[in-house]
This record gives sequence, C-alpha cells and structure tokens, in this order.
Amino acid sequence: MPMPLMFGLLQEEIGKQSSACDYLVALGTHPLMSEAQLSRLLGQPVANGSCGAARIFNHHWERPETFIEIGEIPADDVARISRGLLSHSIRININRLLFEYDQVLICGPVFPHEVVGFSGGNKYLFPGVSSGEMIHHTHWLGALLGSYNIIGTYEASVRTLIDLAAEKVSVPVACFALVLKEKDICGIYFGPPRDAWKMAAEHAAAINIHWIEQPFRRVLAVLPRMYDDLWTGSKGMYKAEPAVEEDAEVILYAPHITEASYTHKRFIDQIGYHCCEYFLKQWPRFAEIPLGVIAHSTHLRGRGSYDVERGIEHSRIKVTLATGISAKKCCSLNLDYLDPNSIDFGEWQGREAEGIKFIARAGETLYRLKKATAMST
Repeated sequence: MPMPLMFGLLQEEIGKQSSACDYLVALGTHPLMSEAQLSRLLGQPVANGSCGAARIFNHHWERPETFIEIGEIPADDVARISRGLLSHSIRININRLLFEYDQVLICGPVFPHEVVGFSGGNKYLFPGVSSGEMIHHTHWLGALLGSYNIIGTYEASVRTLIDLAAEKVSVPVACFALVLKEKDICGIYFGPPRDAWKMAAEHAAAINIHWIEQPFRRVLAVLPRMYDDLWTGSKGMYKAEPAVEEDAEVILYAPHITEASYTHKRFIDQIGYHCCEYFLKQWPRFAEIPLGVIAHSTHLRGRGSYDVERGIEHSRIKVTLATGISAKKCCSLNLDYLDPNSIDFGEWQGREAEGIKFIARAGETLYRLKKATAMST
C-alpha cells in the first residue's frame, strides 16, 4: 500500500482545510505498531503520537475501553446469512474514536482474501477497528465455508455480515479503495465503501488472479519481509492452495519469520495447525480457544479430513516451513520443516511445465485452476 503517497495527498488536500485530520491504523488484532513502524508506513517521522499536524492512533483492540457498542446483528439474520453455519447474534462494537469526527475515510488496498473473497471496503471497520467478537465470528464463518472456495470470489456471507455491521456506524463513511500490482497503483476507486470496494474488487480480480491450466505439485512461496509472523505470512499458502493438486507441497520461504503469531502465540502453540474436521469432531477440547485462532489454523493447514476413532488426520496438501521457526517447533505445530539455507532459487525457476512453481513475491497474486470444483471442509 503506497500510504506515504496517500498520506501526503490527504494532508495537503484535507489536512490544511480541516480542524483535525487524524489517522487510525486498522490493526484488527495484529500487534500495535511502534513509532518507527508508523514512520515507515506514512513516509514521515511519527513522534509522540503525531506526524506533523496529524495525530496517529493504533487501534487498541486489547483494551475494553477502546470500544462502544452500536447494536447487534440478530441471531435470525446471522443464521440466514451464514446458511445455518452460525446461529447466534453478534454484538457490534467499534473504536469510539470514529464518533469524535465528522467524516471517516477508509484508505487501503483490495486484494483476494481468504475470509471475505476480496479485502478492503468495510472490512477496514469490521474487523479492522472493531472488537474480537466480530473478528472471531467472521473468520470462523470463513473457515467453515472454506478458504479454498472463498478466496478471490464474490461469496457474500461474511461480506454481508460486515456490511450489516457497517450500517450501524452513524458517522458518514467514504472509501479510497486501491488496486495494486506489486507496488504499482493500477486503480483508485472512491465513494461509499460498498460501491468503491465492488469496483476495486472487479479490477483486482482481473489483475491479481492468475488462472492456470494444470495444477502445481510443488510451490515455493517467497514471503516479503512485511509479513513478520506466520499469522500474516500464511497468505503465501492461501494464495497458492487453489492451484495445487492432491498430495502437493507448498513451501513458505521466510527466514525472517521466527514466530507463528506475536499476538496469539499461546493459543497456536496449544492447538497447532489442523484441518477443520479435526476441530469440529473434537469440539469440547477446543471450546476455550478463540474462533479466529482456530480459523487461522485451518486456513494454513488447508483442506483435509479427520478419523476421530483412529485419531488420524489426512491433509490434502503438505505445508512446509522454510523459516526461522525450528524443525522441532514445526513438528509441534503439525507442519513440515525445510532448512531455508538448503534452497537454491535457481533450481525452482522456469519449471512450470513440470508442475513446479516459484513465486517471488507471495501473498498478493492468487493462483486458481481454470477447471476446478468447490471443496467441502
């Protein structure tokens, strides 16, 4: 996201004319950003919570006082929208800072996404600056529907829940939705969040989905340093999974990643990575684990099945980490390990005809088969 460019433009065009033009980072439950990280994000020094005349706020999702409740999505609506996969009401909580301003502007990119088909739009509100309840329920619904089926599509269930929640926000909201190819801006769409997102998603589908004729049997996904843990770096798996064949292997290459998740480490260390059936058929064991963490686990592990009587799990594909996470740790997480120092990029390139794919900048472009069928969880 070229946020330094957008920040400069917004400050020039809006900041000079308004009594305040401030910024809230839509973290969801990702770690809070340091001032050094915020400075890199905006392209200008951030000190003492300010960048020039603008105040810069982290979304403190970990503090209950951050939020104000603005309504709920009734249980009947949740059941209808989720096609019966969820059956309880969802309270709508959002960062109370929004209501101190006359206008909210969403500013962010739109890419194929494992939970909502395409990121962006009202997703920057829910779960971007909302509470854990919305995050966990939407991500769990995405897991039940299946990332393989959702990513890069217009499957509406999770997006509909998000848009319903956004209707409860009483402050006017508009959206800058950017479409990017690596670092190049291919389009900027502006308007009501749902409209701007829809136009951007159609554009992103045209340039960020690569359709292939034959599936891959091995993939080396090289993750940029912007993915600093496996929670974010797992996008390398999500974006390759629909294009790999049964019993294929996806290798996530990222020597800089040393943790599964800085925020949810305790829970991930406890449950590891498994297919959806593994959790559903043993639900009492995992009743205290946040749904969003279980969803992340199933997204990275991919499709599979679990024989509860024999205690045997079968995964559709093999997921291997070539990261800074040790072999012992990978084993405890139910993932395979490969020494990143053993990988020669040259041996991987130019071999698509053999079913071997090298992705130099994984996490953004989605690979899908031209002829594929939806898969159940």
